[in-house]
Amino acid sequence: MRNAILIHGWATKDEFYNPKYPTSSNSHWFPWLSKQLIIRDIHTVAVEMPQSYLPNYEVWKKELERFDINEDTILVGHSCGGGFLVRYLSENNHMRVNKVVLVAPWMGINPDQPFDSSFFDFEIDRSLVNRTTGLVVFNSTNDVESVHKSVDIIRNNIDGIKYIELENKGHFTLKGLGGEEFPELLQEILE
Repeated sequence: MRNAILIHGWATKDEFYNPKYPTSSNSHWFPWLSKQLIIRDIHTVAVEMPQSYLPNYEVWKKELERFDINEDTILVGHSCGGGFLVRYLSENNHMRVNKVVLVAPWMGINPDQPFDSSFFDFEIDRSLVNRTTGLVVFNSTNDVESVHKSVDIIRNNIDGIKYIELENKGHFTLKGLGGEEFPELLQEILE
């Protein structure tokens, strides 16, 4: 049975502890995408990473590994969650998965708040795509420079990536997308 695991990005400490904000796994397009995949009989989990305002790689890895990951698993990561998936799959080069989709992946470049730089201390596996049914990177023309640099690192260090650039979608958040729906992402997952 196909399953999907969605990994959110880095939150600010204010967002993380403010009860007025939804949890990271329940914000932006995550609830919409989860529902779209579930109604297509793809069991979906949006993982809530512990203390996402100061990501710890070993803690995030342990949280991800609570779930069944195999050849039928679709992995979707947003921002820091996308960079995390690049590291996780690079370091677990015995693992085979279904599709991997990175949405505005960030690799720790120029953080604007405290960040543990060891989170991205790893060597990218150039042949990572060979252990998937495809790796797709979404980028927006008007995202921040640190995301554009991160996307360039990924594109220059992993062979066989499908790259999709969308106009003026910001960081693919509610504001950038203009709502929760992200049909282009759903289409790529289902192809």
